[in-house]
Amino acid sequence: MLSVVLCGLRARWASFLGGFLALALGVGLLTTMGLGLSATFHAPERSPQRFASSPVVVQGQDRLTLDVRRGPDTVPVSQRLDRPQPVDRELLRELRTRWPLTTSGGPDAVGLDAPAAEVRALVGDRARVLTGDARRDADPDPERAAQALVGLNALLGTTGGVTAFVSVFVVASTFAFAVALRRREFGLLRTAGATPGQVRRMLLAEATALGVLASATGCALGAAGAPLLARALVDGDLAPEWFAVGDAAWPFHLAFWTGLTVALAGAVAASRRAGKVGPTAALREADVDTDVLPPGRALFGAGLLLAGLGLLVWTYATEPSELLKRKTYTTLPMLLVGGVALLSPLLVRPVARLLRLRGAVGTLVRENSAASVRRTAAIAAPVLVTVALAGTLFGSAASVTRTRGVEAREQTAAQYVVSGEDLKEVGPSALPDGAVASPTASTSLFVRDGAEAVVKYGARAVADPAAFAELARLPVVAGDLRDLDDRSIVVNEEFERHRIGETVEIWRADGSGPVRLRVVAVLALGTGDNGPYVTRANAPGAPLDRIDASGGGAATVRALEASGGTVRTAGAWAAAGHPESGPQARLGMILVLGIALVYTVIGLANTLLMATSVRGGELASLRLAGATRAQILRVVTGEAVLATAIGALLGLAVTAAVLGTLGAGLAALSAPVALVLPWATVGAAAGVCAAVAVAASALPAWRLTR
Repeated sequence: MLSVVLCGLRARWASFLGGFLALALGVGLLTTMGLGLSATFHAPERSPQRFASSPVVVQGQDRLTLDVRRGPDTVPVSQRLDRPQPVDRELLRELRTRWPLTTSGGPDAVGLDAPAAEVRALVGDRARVLTGDARRDADPDPERAAQALVGLNALLGTTGGVTAFVSVFVVASTFAFAVALRRREFGLLRTAGATPGQVRRMLLAEATALGVLASATGCALGAAGAPLLARALVDGDLAPEWFAVGDAAWPFHLAFWTGLTVALAGAVAASRRAGKVGPTAALREADVDTDVLPPGRALFGAGLLLAGLGLLVWTYATEPSELLKRKTYTTLPMLLVGGVALLSPLLVRPVARLLRLRGAVGTLVRENSAASVRRTAAIAAPVLVTVALAGTLFGSAASVTRTRGVEAREQTAAQYVVSGEDLKEVGPSALPDGAVASPTASTSLFVRDGAEAVVKYGARAVADPAAFAELARLPVVAGDLRDLDDRSIVVNEEFERHRIGETVEIWRADGSGPVRLRVVAVLALGTGDNGPYVTRANAPGAPLDRIDASGGGAATVRALEASGGTVRTAGAWAAAGHPESGPQARLGMILVLGIALVYTVIGLANTLLMATSVRGGELASLRLAGATRAQILRVVTGEAVLATAIGALLGLAVTAAVLGTLGAGLAALSAPVALVLPWATVGAAAGVCAAVAVAASALPAWRLTR
């Protein structure tokens, strides 16, 4: 058996090369992503910056701690504040009388060169005492690095999931089609006395040899590519400057055994079909595919398709806001793609027969595509993956971003919007007659969830409630914005489900409270930016970061420029705040789509090289029937283009299902529906697929017709 396997590998090295490259690349990418993920779990330690020369740091409290009832007990639960509270002045005087203090960058922390135990005894619970690496908490924006690693972890996890999905898809499809092409070989082996078990074991042995070699090669490629990925992520501002790949071993084990499992899994189903080939199959000459959709494949495909559609409908009906998240529109299309691809043989023949191609070449293209269902479906499957991922990833992300921009523009009647940090307030006396300005600030509110935790809400603080009510066009579903004052609050529909007139107990961004505020208006949820609104009396210390203004023309613009911020028209402000394709998001999606496109190229080239190389007898018959070499090349490339077009249409169908559900979810959230179909990206992906398909089919056909 081993000699048969080795002879088969040597004789069919060209057909195995594509599978080897696809699997090696998949394992390499999994290794690279695994090493990147490992680096996000075990980030290198960083030394403190702000108080690097002070062994002890006293910092104001940075958390709000409340008692929350959980069952019969009451437990303290904490939530991080927007910024640490200033150190108490009395405490500062006590510290200064005993030790010299070092101040840097604000009143929230001071450094000391003193024994830590004595400082803790003096401070007690009035502030935090930081030593060692904990002093990093006093650095500017200490949460930024942690948030960057969380985002990077999600990106690499998503990319690794797409890599695993596409590699399984392409490798399994390649093995299945390779087995279908060897039907006559298996029939001859059975005629020579081989049992079904021997045929199956031969295929599994081939898959094992291929899997071990390709997985080992992929691990080596991943080790070399991981540092390059880390540098690209740093250069693209997707990772902090100190981000680097570590020396973890588990990514290599995970990638190697995943690759070997994928190779064996792709061969198992094919080997079972190969074992069923009867001895008389070697004598059959019919090229029309039969039994192209076995019951197992049909059942599995229908299950994936129904599961994908069911999850889309369930998410829309129960939690439509989840449709706006990247994890949803990245993972759900995979179920739909898998289901449609498995069921594609049902669609190939009817679609091909519907075409009205003229002339001898057109007729042959149509009939050959309809007769060779396995070949056409194997070519269409990787195209389906690429087009569907391009449409759903880029389309969903662009649709959500554009919707948020349209929503932001529709929620203000202002002509001009000023944005910036710590703006100077523009009072009515500085504005011309007839002009109105509404300054607001970004803040946070904390609400105690009676059964779970302390919930932090992003909110906006209003400086002039009357001007705010005049310029705001918020989606109010109950109440009136004009009733907002220092003892009231405007909430959205998910804010504790409160009704008009009820009170909400909140803690402010600086931890002060509790304060009981009366609900005067309820807003639709929208895309998630319709947070609570309070007056500035309930946001002490929050700096102004936005001024909406209307009326007065050029005089108003001059007055707004004195605030120190950037003055734009409302439309320009909305577009600047919600760009449709930010560089970081674009780089992340290109990384995911690039993987799918590379696999598509390998899958297409491998499938078409295998398929065309075994058509020597068919092409020779066409030459004997009077077809010219150019006509044969047009037939072969026409079939490849037709299969590519079928895959692109199926990918667009998946995209339409995802974007349609997203649009319905936006409507359910009372948000504007601004769907975007990325025709340029989808067209480029389909164009690359078509070019590779034409080249991979024309080259072997040209060689066979010399």
